[in-house]
Amino acid sequence: MFSNMGEEALKAVQTEEGRSAFITKNEKFIIACANRFTRRFITKSDDEWSIALIAFSNAMDSYDAEKGNFQSYARLLIERRLTDYIRTQARFSGEQSTEPYVFEGNVDEDADNSAYQLHIVRATSTSDENPIRDEIVALNEILAGYSISFMELTSCSPKASKTKDACFQAVSYIKANPVLVQKMRETKLFPIKFITENTKVPRKILERHRKYIITAVEILCNDFPLLQEYIK
Repeated sequence: MFSNMGEEALKAVQTEEGRSAFITKNEKFIIACANRFTRRFITKSDDEWSIALIAFSNAMDSYDAEKGNFQSYARLLIERRLTDYIRTQARFSGEQSTEPYVFEGNVDEDADNSAYQLHIVRATSTSDENPIRDEIVALNEILAGYSISFMELTSCSPKASKTKDACFQAVSYIKANPVLVQKMRETKLFPIKFITENTKVPRKILERHRKYIITAVEILCNDFPLLQEYIK
């Protein structure tokens, strides 16, 4: 059914009529992707349908044969857009943080955002080919070199606004200096003295949130688009 989907997509984007016809032809596929991701029945009156539809259209525009199977590529884009949507919906009166344990399939039922945590768990466990889980696995391999576990971030993440700003300043400084990033990766050591001398970030904050800052740098300096959205 999907063997010629990529070729059809490339031809369809050449005219608006072709695009419209191709999208109409594949509506069942688009809504099936949304259903699979959200684990509930999606109708055309739901926001998820509109998001999936736009993502599918974007997939048509950005697809090329080197990206592999169009079906898989389109599904990936749909899942990424829906993930972004879920994160946006988590902002009730303010931005909700997502604890690392949520990505491992665990929910704190006593937390104020337990409903959101459950939504994330359901969304990120819909298939074996899940982009968020793939990024976490890859990140964990990198962090292992620093003797850091992704799950440790809950305890070492900054809470106060001033502390967050200080950590962000440290992360930005390291990221802006590729030589420093490379040295950190080679030695697996956190350059506290160097950062303190070149920024206004207190040494105490750097020591307390060392693991968080290292993790943030590795996320932002690697190909982790979904985790980058969460850390932002």
